[in-house]
Amino acid sequence: MTGVVKMIVGIEGIVERKDPTFVHINVNGLIYEVMVSLNTSNAIGEKRVKLFTTQIIREDAHLLFGFMEMNEKKMFDTVLKINGVGPKVGLAICSTFTPESFARVVSAKDVGLLKRVPGIGPKAASRILVELADFIVDSSSESSGNGSMMEAEMALESLGFKKEAIRKALAGCSGDTAALVKEGLKKLQRL
Repeated sequence: MTGVVKMIVGIEGIVERKDPTFVHINVNGLIYEVMVSLNTSNAIGEKRVKLFTTQIIREDAHLLFGFMEMNEKKMFDTVLKINGVGPKVGLAICSTFTPESFARVVSAKDVGLLKRVPGIGPKAASRILVELADFIVDSSSESSGNGSMMEAEMALESLGFKKEAIRKALAGCSGDTAALVKEGLKKLQRL
């Protein structure tokens, strides 16, 4: 049984050791091993670091995955929701692409580029592209409409509605996240 837990959402401390795939971070004398992507590893230049984290608890391990950018964490969390994609492949995706380049790969439906990621074959690449057809990177206020739409979709999905029904219900809707969720709920109740 593997589960993503929202307990430890960030870690800040002194880098004791840095390898390409993990860092040891000393937080007041307690040293944590945090798995990182190559992009995050390359971005860690200071002795003191602050990372956004995703904690995964399995029967045999408690794992921390750290990211310099919130968009990279969001990308990791998003790909983990896909059946057959585990943390190892999720980190490989984060190591191969930046969130922006991954969004371009997804929107272009580029199976060839996605197959370059270690651990992803043609079937997995196709499945990822289908399930992430609407992967969007938060680049700031200019895409806040898209960000609100994505947040509304995730909120409605967490309530148990299917992706396809949610997309139909939200088609043509606009507004902030709360307005989109409200409008989506009204339409979904009629479906």
